[in-house]
Amino acid sequence: MSAPSQRPNIIFIVADDLGYADLGCYGGREPVSPVLDGLAAQGLRFTQGYSNSPVCSPTRFAMITARYQYRLRGAAEEPINSKSRGSTTLGLPTEHPTLPSLLKASGYNTALIGKWHLGYPPVFGPLRSGYDEFFGPMSGGVDYFTHCDSRGTHDLWFGEEEHQQEGYLTDLLSDRAVDWVNRMAPAAQTGQPFFLSLHYTAPHWPWETRDDEALAQEVKDNLFHLHGGNIHTYRRMIHHMDEGIGRVMAALRAQGLADNTLVVFTSDNGGERFSDNWPLVGGKMDLTEGGIRVPWIAHWPAAIAPGRVSEQHCLTMDWSATMLAAAGVAAHPSYPLDGVSLLPVLQGDGGEFERPMFWRMNHRGQRAARLGDWKYLRVDGHDYLFNIPADERERANHASRQPERLAELRAAWEAWEATMPPIPEDATVSLGYGAKDMPQR
Repeated sequence: MSAPSQRPNIIFIVADDLGYADLGCYGGREPVSPVLDGLAAQGLRFTQGYSNSPVCSPTRFAMITARYQYRLRGAAEEPINSKSRGSTTLGLPTEHPTLPSLLKASGYNTALIGKWHLGYPPVFGPLRSGYDEFFGPMSGGVDYFTHCDSRGTHDLWFGEEEHQQEGYLTDLLSDRAVDWVNRMAPAAQTGQPFFLSLHYTAPHWPWETRDDEALAQEVKDNLFHLHGGNIHTYRRMIHHMDEGIGRVMAALRAQGLADNTLVVFTSDNGGERFSDNWPLVGGKMDLTEGGIRVPWIAHWPAAIAPGRVSEQHCLTMDWSATMLAAAGVAAHPSYPLDGVSLLPVLQGDGGEFERPMFWRMNHRGQRAARLGDWKYLRVDGHDYLFNIPADERERANHASRQPERLAELRAAWEAWEATMPPIPEDATVSLGYGAKDMPQR
């Protein structure tokens, strides 16, 4: 399909800790996501899409900059935690160009509704990095009803002011997104497009549905909610998010904006305790496939033919580069992008292309590289080599059978690593639970 004549509106929807197979269109076992399944059926679904990291804030650094997160000090935290309130270093530097700041400079109205997790005011914040409006939490995890973080500090904001409002957080974010789309519609209808980051906290812990307000007092001292939750609650949390996305799509249709709005949906990293990652192993904090391979859906009727599935390899930052390309916006010359535009894939103008991808984690000394069919992985000092199309569960290790291929991929990773700043000695790893709390994977 050819590109539309007008620049598209863009809505970037990000779930939090969603598993690869949680949605129906990715093999989910329960019908929790009819809206997202419909967007996939009417658009493009990627089966080999990856997050830049297996944990929240590092991925978000890559997402907002379209560059490898390792370039920024704040992204070395795995993840940024609430103890960093007041820090002048653990956040997104305001001078760094971002996806919203570049779009804003080109004429887009911009907003973040949902999770920020890139440092705290007064030094950092969404309004200082390209967003015109912000509504949501600044930290990594908050209670859905009290809107307090893991230290018991209230963490719901409108702009840079704390905002008290009763309600289930997923629904509050959906309500605000619908309101923002409706407010931006008159300008969009006359040629001024908008960019909305809709970053849900669902289905991140604590494990609370709309009907679980009583749990808020029970979990206030430990939002990891180690004693609770189950797959049924978890799936309902996803469904609440899906319903909200449905309301946003309905607003777009009612305003006549749906055809030329690029809607992208993904997760910031792989699944957590109750996620379904089948057939992948591992999850959040792991560089095995379950920690980094995530759902990717793109819907844009003016440019994407319906019912397509792609095996194109891609990273979170590639979607940010794609959005800039769709808007006709160039990168800042002093901050060249690491992300690669997927616009030709979306429009069907070309085939899939080779996309080398690299990761590293302070946690367990992990490293990974995906080059074509092959993946190099190191965990706890052990090197592995997997053929991913033949063995998505990463159970058949070819390291001893193909030492030359292993050496080739290891060398490629080390060459890439040499272009990145080293992990700072004071970088922290924050684990909410371990083997003492539940059996490991």
